[in-house]
This record gives sequence, C-alpha cells and structure tokens, in this order.
Amino acid sequence: MKFFLDTADVDEIRQWNETGLLDGVTTNPSLILKSGRDIKEVLKEICDLVDGDVSGEVAATDYDTMLSEGRALAGIASNICIKLPITMDGVRACKTLVDEGFKTNMTLCFSAPQALLVAKAGATYVSPFIGRLDDSGIDGMELIEEVRAIYDNYDFDTKILAASIRSLNHVKDCAIAGADVATLPPSTIEKLVKHPLTDAGLAAFLADWEKTGQKI
Repeated sequence: MKFFLDTADVDEIRQWNETGLLDGVTTNPSLILKSGRDIKEVLKEICDLVDGDVSGEVAATDYDTMLSEGRALAGIASNICIKLPITMDGVRACKTLVDEGFKTNMTLCFSAPQALLVAKAGATYVSPFIGRLDDSGIDGMELIEEVRAIYDNYDFDTKILAASIRSLNHVKDCAIAGADVATLPPSTIEKLVKHPLTDAGLAAFLADWEKTGQKI
C-alpha cells in the first residue's frame, strides 16, 4: 500500500520525503487555507519535491469551470492529479480530463455506487472518506471492502485512495482490505512506527549494552 501525506505544509512534506517512504501528496481547499499560501505556488513547490502524484483540487462546481481550473492545475507540473468532487458535473469533467490524458482523483466518496461511477469514468483514484462515515455512525471500512470487491470483479484500473483516516486501526484495516493508497496526516503517519513494547525493549537492550562497557 502506498502512503500519501495529506497536507500542504511544504516543510512537513520535505521531512517525510527524505525518509524515502512518501509516495505522493494530497491537498484540498482547507489545507491550502491552513498553509496561507497561493495554491499554484505551493503545489509547484510540492511537485518539485515529490516524485509521486500530487492532488490539487478544483474549487468550481460546474462542468466548464471545472475543466478550466483542472487544466490550469495540470499545467503546474506533470505529476499533478486533478481532484474533483463526485457530482454529476464532476464525473463528467473527470471523463473529459481523463480523455485529455490527465490524472484525476475523485473525492468525497461515501458510497460504493459513487465509486463504481467514477471508475467507469476512468478516474485514476477514488477517495472514500472513512473517518467521516464513522462520524455519521456508518462503518467506513465496509465501504473500502465493497469498493475493492467491485473493482476486482470488473478489473477497473481506478485506485482506492483511502482518505479521512483518523487512527492506526484505519491504516491497518485499509491494508487488510486491499486499499491501494492511504493518505495520512503527518500526526498519524508518525504513529505508525510507535509501540510501547518496542520502546521498553530498546531501553532494556541499551541498559544491558551500557553494562558491557563495549563500543562498536
């Protein structure tokens, strides 16, 4: 499973990119607002840092303006992935942009029928929002499992990009269910390496090593 970082903070992206574990980046209007920067400027800087796909989201809701904004975003760098909402205009814009050779990420997916529709439109990625479904009393992981089954049934090329991930269990369950990508906030990806038994074991080993008086 690939890991994308869900942020528009260039310093955080640079830090994680240096680990060699980062496969891409996702942004959205809320993250751009948090960055306090111009969208084209920050996306260009991110694309220069990261080799993988970088999602930049359109702000329009109508087909024609979505196309205009999507093409403008795609012009920033070759690894831009145009992020579109799953509406009828968004799906239509997805099909047009895919036919023009652009990558697309269909966002705000909350049902398997939505995922089926965007796959038929040729989307590069679909982004099911796990945490927001959990918040509404629906098991978000069931959606990942349903979409995986549908895509496997028909050999769709669209990749499942699990989004709105809030916990380590979300990451684990997405990997088990077969999500292609998980996009994670920095606070969550940092927790992946943590376990109290690892810390305790390392402390014991270091204490014993100190007693040997040796150096390597």
